[in-house]
Amino acid sequence: MKIKSLKLKVFILSLFTVHCSLFTASDAHAMHISEGILPFNWALLWSLVAVPFVAWGLYKLKKLSSIDLSFKPLVGLMAAVVFIISCMPIPVPTAGTCSHPCGTGISAILLGPAISVLISSVALLIQALFLAHGGLTTWGANIVSMGIMGSFAGYLTFRGLRALKANLWIAGFMAGLFADWATYLTTSVELASGIKGDSQFLPLFWKILIAFIPIEGAMTAGMVVLLYKKRPDLLVKMKVLKPEEAL
Repeated sequence: MKIKSLKLKVFILSLFTVHCSLFTASDAHAMHISEGILPFNWALLWSLVAVPFVAWGLYKLKKLSSIDLSFKPLVGLMAAVVFIISCMPIPVPTAGTCSHPCGTGISAILLGPAISVLISSVALLIQALFLAHGGLTTWGANIVSMGIMGSFAGYLTFRGLRALKANLWIAGFMAGLFADWATYLTTSVELASGIKGDSQFLPLFWKILIAFIPIEGAMTAGMVVLLYKKRPDLLVKMKVLKPEEAL
């Protein structure tokens, strides 16, 4: 029954995703690296870096879903969440542009960094193919920045703070914050290394990072705390909480 309920939620979120894609694509302000921006050698390098992490994600998905039949619907649900969140353009007045949250902090916390990388790669591919959000040649670079760096930064921050006895809200907030910071700093490094020079990118990204402190952090913390209040059993199942902490 729970599996059917999760599948229904995935279906509803998928419909909502298609609706958002059709009616907001023309107004999107992408902060992924766009098609053709990076020279071929740099695009190839980042793609080669991304491949083993995506393969690891596929391996983990196959392994975990063979143990628990409800795991794939959870992955589908979280993939829809990451896709929608990373398609939300948010004005950044301090930078005079728009950016978007990434969602990799919450996906890494709930499903682990390997699955989060896989989710991000799928979201980025769909955005590149249908929304002109990112690109196919820069898919590897965007996976490295958003999928790999964002996921691991969020996951390690959350786990580290929980080990230091921080509460769920603080750990979730900082995880979302550092996931965004890692993503955008990595993107600035990719742009600077591929196009030569950092003067065009780093000032803009620092303004975006400052503006995003309350947004991604609050979203991630809010989701974790909401799950703790409504479905603590899911957090225990996904090893976010110990059984005694859910009581």
